[in-house]
Amino acid sequence: MATYHRPTDLTEALDLLGTSPLTVAAGCTDLYPTTQAKSLQGDILDITAIASLRGITLDGAGWRIGAATTWADIGRADLPPGFAGLQQAAREVGSVQIQNVGTIVGNLCTASPAGDGAPCLLTLDASVELRSTAATRVLALHEFLTGARQTAARPDELVTATLIPASATAGTGQFEKLGARRYLVISIAMAALRLQTGAGRITGAAIAIGACSPTATRLPELETALTGLPLPDAPRTVTRDLIARRLDPIDDIRADRDYRIDAATELVRRGLANLTVAKEAAA
Repeated sequence: MATYHRPTDLTEALDLLGTSPLTVAAGCTDLYPTTQAKSLQGDILDITAIASLRGITLDGAGWRIGAATTWADIGRADLPPGFAGLQQAAREVGSVQIQNVGTIVGNLCTASPAGDGAPCLLTLDASVELRSTAATRVLALHEFLTGARQTAARPDELVTATLIPASATAGTGQFEKLGARRYLVISIAMAALRLQTGAGRITGAAIAIGACSPTATRLPELETALTGLPLPDAPRTVTRDLIARRLDPIDDIRADRDYRIDAATELVRRGLANLTVAKEAAA
């Protein structure tokens, strides 16, 4: 018979994880749908009672989002404009019920190519903190996500937080998503953007695409091409080639490869246009 563990202390959780294989559970909004059996197999480690794993805090190094922090927590938080894309994504994940229990770290650990959190966090230069009884280590998000449904976490490690450096929160974020409907949908393509501007020009850009490769992907060539441009010129600078060179989309029931690349290109243009309108309105 499977054993269900729900510790209230992180040390106890890590001790349990280091003793025997466990399935880590938080919101379970991905865990249950991906389970082929009628019930979860093996022993379960529920981390939702560990108070230290929930919440968003700021210190001298930057922002820390605890592993049990829900999408609703993120959507309601008082955060700088650089987080706007992540907060937009938080308000579009699943349904309100899913947002209330689903966690951002759970979204990363599931490592779905269509996970909404990864593109936004890539534009924020995010890292993940992994802890075991032996050590704590930090991996950049692009190093943590190693493939579709694959991460670099070891069996005895628990992802305890997402870390975002203060320097990566400058500017304004934006999130664009294409699916068959607005909510309760697996994305066909996603674009996350964060722009820094000054004197009507782009002084820095961070852009990532999701659902178009085994893992979400930054677009450094496009970021370089946009830097220095006047804001109104940005959308028409986005070409299909600049988008496609970093992507490796699949053909599936939702869309084929070419459509996904076209969609990603349009979403980036749309995101830039929306950011331009917002900047002009604030001027």
